[in-house]
Amino acid sequence: MKKLKALLLTQGMHGMISQVEGLAKALKAEFNHKIVRLSFPWNLIPPKFTPVSQIILKDKIYITENEIPDLIISCGRKSVIPSIFLKRRNLKIFTIHIQDPKVDFKNFDAIVAPEHDNLKGSNIYSSKGAIHYITEKEIIQAKQYLVDKIKSEKIVSLILGGPNKYYSFKSDQIIKIFNQIKSSFVSSGYKTIVIPSMRTPKEIIDLAIKEMSSCGYVVTKVDKQAYLSAYALANYVVVTCDSTSMISEAATSGKPIFVAHMKAKKNNYRFKRFFELFSQMGITRNLGEKVETWTYNKHNEAQRIAAEIKNKIEK
Repeated sequence: MKKLKALLLTQGMHGMISQVEGLAKALKAEFNHKIVRLSFPWNLIPPKFTPVSQIILKDKIYITENEIPDLIISCGRKSVIPSIFLKRRNLKIFTIHIQDPKVDFKNFDAIVAPEHDNLKGSNIYSSKGAIHYITEKEIIQAKQYLVDKIKSEKIVSLILGGPNKYYSFKSDQIIKIFNQIKSSFVSSGYKTIVIPSMRTPKEIIDLAIKEMSSCGYVVTKVDKQAYLSAYALANYVVVTCDSTSMISEAATSGKPIFVAHMKAKKNNYRFKRFFELFSQMGITRNLGEKVETWTYNKHNEAQRIAAEIKNKIEK
């Protein structure tokens, strides 16, 4: 089978980029990434009420005859209509959407959604957690990146997310997490590595510097190599509860993962199903539980899902 060419469509958020690139890499496809921006009022309207037209786009997406991709891999609400539009222009393109598109599933050749979304259909591929672009090989290769920043055989890495529609990420909640880490780990001689994400507010990074610098090393900007190195060096990983993508990425490391829970702003039933699944799989426990070592099979669903989709493409 020849090397596939893929067009990736997202809104540009880290979690979405991680998922589309992760699947493209697992499919061994060459890929081009376009950020989708919708014009007002279409940026506020659900896809099922949106016309299948380029009129909704701030930046039109043009594909010449020489650029026609074999695949379109899209993720997120804003990329739904552009993917459907481009498919209608050329029916030979195989379209894959990641997450629930909130439109008729028949608009896509394949839909990849986490098991906790509970989607059903002949073209649905369910993943245990989110697919992503982190690989075990990358984690191993990045190990030395932070070695000079932290001198300890006992390390806990804290991965910080940021506010979303379910979690406010208020300072008092983050301080509570910092104090839990000090109580559970620092008091037992562990050093901490604190890693921010693209969604981590500056005031939370500043708070981490104030509260956690004396306990280890705080990375002050988004740095993928630092992120990967933090996994490689850690004995334990703590991830804030706001991102199923980051928790799924952490599971590639094979390290024991503690989820740092915060109070939800609204019903977070999808998150609860995800937390229950990863707990049952022996991957995660809740921050505050007894610190002990456990093992699980390093978890990366992109390869498994890609193999199933590749089989469908070939047929």
